[in-house]
Amino acid sequence: METLESALSLLLSHTKPIGRVEEVTLLDALGRVAAKDILSPMNVPPFDRSPLDGYAQRSADIAGASRENPRTLRVVGEVCAGSGEVFFPGAGEAVRVMTGAQIPDGCDCVIRQEDTDEGMEQVQIYAELSHRQNICFCGEDVQAGSLIVRAGERLTSAHIGVLASLGVTRVSVYGRVRAALLCTGDELVQPGSPLTRGKIYDSNHAALCARLAEMGVEVRALESERDEPEHVAGALCQAAKDADILLTTGGVSVGKKDIFHQVLPLMGAKRLFWKVALKPGSPLLCALYGDKLVICLSGNPFAALCCFELFAKPVIACLAGDRGVVNPRVHAKLSGGFPKKSPGRRLIRAFFDGERVRLTGENHSSGSLFTMIGCNCLIDIPAGSGALSDGDDVEILLL
Repeated sequence: METLESALSLLLSHTKPIGRVEEVTLLDALGRVAAKDILSPMNVPPFDRSPLDGYAQRSADIAGASRENPRTLRVVGEVCAGSGEVFFPGAGEAVRVMTGAQIPDGCDCVIRQEDTDEGMEQVQIYAELSHRQNICFCGEDVQAGSLIVRAGERLTSAHIGVLASLGVTRVSVYGRVRAALLCTGDELVQPGSPLTRGKIYDSNHAALCARLAEMGVEVRALESERDEPEHVAGALCQAAKDADILLTTGGVSVGKKDIFHQVLPLMGAKRLFWKVALKPGSPLLCALYGDKLVICLSGNPFAALCCFELFAKPVIACLAGDRGVVNPRVHAKLSGGFPKKSPGRRLIRAFFDGERVRLTGENHSSGSLFTMIGCNCLIDIPAGSGALSDGDDVEILLL
């Protein structure tokens, strides 16, 4: 039986970026993974500019200025943001400038409007400034040639804003990961259909499709097949032609209908491991079909989602070329408690507020889905632990 760490390491050792690269528009690049480094083609700002409304002048001309002893300068013009007007003020002269306006040549500081009499032809200055004060300098935010985005970095709205400030319109990104998802179980029916005796609605299909969509994955959701190994094997082999990874739920334990122990040999897939020393989701079954991973999750809803986060998400991130493939871990103080002993390693649903962590509900069975609402982390309880008490220090895995 594999540990969480050894199982994940084994899966990642069989994973490499898919390598498909495409060029997309800047807005379409949001959430995508950069395929190459992006260097700045220019300085930002591209010129010295004013951060406030006021007057640009030489600091030497207003040395010692105060309300009791103002300095009077001749105003030779006005520059607004975006204006192309050019002025060359000399000694004893000033230019009125608005926020964002380019600093006129020869000026080395900007006095704020509130420290003047706001004169139009002449202005009285009531404060002195030092050389280069109140100026946003060329390249202060970004310098030409500096590294903006590293290859393998997922692009956020902040990246998009910075790239727009550089005039970038198109970005090279890795192609979206393509996943085939098959949720098995003769007991499953899709929402919208009537429930007959012994049937339940399929939540795994909807939850995993939604999670994959959140990750920017192209999902091909296969229709549920009969719990017959030949049908399931054929469907997965066909889906693998266009998929980078195969995901399934159900059929991985030891019962009569746990068919994936037969499905994988019928596919010609090579088993990597079965079972992980972990609750929930211990019957995780993983295999290699050609060069593509097959990750067979438990059919229990929380077990399926939990193991998806622990194993499938890092693999998908690696396929996408994303360098951030491991969920971060932190320590926190527990609010409340957890009454059960943990003979084996256990993960329980919780909410972390940045300081303390609390359980999201009382039902922590692998078949319960409701307590995933509000869950943003998992408490990792080591094997051999007793009940947890309020104030205990626990390790949590952030989702």
